[in-house]
Amino acid sequence: MSESVFRPFETVFDRDTALGVLREATAGADDGELFCERRVSESLMLDDQRIKSASYNASEGFGLRAVCGEVTGYAHSTHMTMQALRRAAETARLAVGNGGGVLADAPAPTNQRLYTDADPIAGTAFSVKIDLLREIDDFLRGLDARVVQVSAMLAAGHTQIEILRPEGLHLRDIRPMSRLNISVIVEQDGRRESGSAGGGGRAGLDGVMARDNWQAAAREALRIALVNLRAEPAPAGVFDVVLGPGWPGILLHEAVGHGLEGDFNRKGTSAFAGLMGQQVAAKGVTVLDDGTIPDRRGSITIDDEGTPSARNVLIEDGVLVGYMQDRQNARLMGVAPTGNGRRESYAYPPMPRMTNTYMLGGETDPADLVAGLADGIHAVGFGGGQVDITNGKFVFSCTEAYRVRNGKVVAPVKGATLIGDGATALTKIRGLGNDMALDPGMGTCGKAGQWVPVGVGQPSLLIGGLTVGGSAA
Repeated sequence: MSESVFRPFETVFDRDTALGVLREATAGADDGELFCERRVSESLMLDDQRIKSASYNASEGFGLRAVCGEVTGYAHSTHMTMQALRRAAETARLAVGNGGGVLADAPAPTNQRLYTDADPIAGTAFSVKIDLLREIDDFLRGLDARVVQVSAMLAAGHTQIEILRPEGLHLRDIRPMSRLNISVIVEQDGRRESGSAGGGGRAGLDGVMARDNWQAAAREALRIALVNLRAEPAPAGVFDVVLGPGWPGILLHEAVGHGLEGDFNRKGTSAFAGLMGQQVAAKGVTVLDDGTIPDRRGSITIDDEGTPSARNVLIEDGVLVGYMQDRQNARLMGVAPTGNGRRESYAYPPMPRMTNTYMLGGETDPADLVAGLADGIHAVGFGGGQVDITNGKFVFSCTEAYRVRNGKVVAPVKGATLIGDGATALTKIRGLGNDMALDPGMGTCGKAGQWVPVGVGQPSLLIGGLTVGGSAA
């Protein structure tokens, strides 16, 4: 596989012949496309003062889809040949049967470009990347004698896609990605704790490798680890909780965002199904999904069906006003696509997925939100969590949290989990901070076995009466 510019309809397929095969596969269908992709990724990991792993992956292939009603025919191949394309067309065609559909209008083209075409892998020498990881290790060990282990991961990707549609529309996008993640373990008096920080986005490695960026991430990882080193066991019970800005928006993403994706609502399996136009959150709460923010991890110039990404308002002043849609679910629900048709790779058909999902800020000083807690929790950082889409029930673990009494932070706590359901939590929001922030660029979302990069964000939030799981009274 050549690493030159990916032009499958110039170097592999004859465009007119491929278009003819696609049209045969989608004759009488409602929709369909030929999606071609080349993806290159690289990852380097330093752990315990050694380069523990270094990987380089390259793949390319195509996926052909034919859609008729609620039925989707999909076939993909790593063999970029006309023979493989014809076999895929025969398979996808089975979903169309006798046809009867009317081909949906093509996506409107866009001239926007939300990121550069630069290849973040080829732009920086391998040796320079290794030297950076070692420098991060030395830097952290020099900051504090309690540091006993450092892990640093540098990753980059370069994805090129081309989409050919039955009416002849031909679209192309080149998507860079970079990320740096730093984790540190500290030890004192036989107790060990950890902290991590990092981020990235759709840009080259220059930004994440810049000294001011990686040093700030390293200091933040160390700060979190040292906070946890003096943390007390988290209490258990029902508490008012102030969530921090930025990355804690992952709770919004999981507990609310998935429930606002079109397929779950069309099928009636979402907690928000049938509630369009109704009050689903406290007044003042506005939630958006916006794939148009330049260079963000979840941003896409076009989605994986060719629809331009958009700034979609989902909840406005507490009222449900929109869902995130791909082309198939939008057509079946009688609405317009929103640019949220995404897929992990050519091996998968697209479905409604989030891009950058966040809540707008309010006017309250976040310090005043914390000062208003008589006995509560200030949850600043989150780790993993679980969510049931059908009812929005969630369980999230906190990586950094504090006990607050009479408006004063009294101690950091360890082992806190937040338990509730997204629909109820939205109605219990009692305060919105003026510090809305997006996460630093570290989100990856899973759905139906597919993983895609996403962004999250929110201001500080005061939520009343959340169940907190912990080991202390």
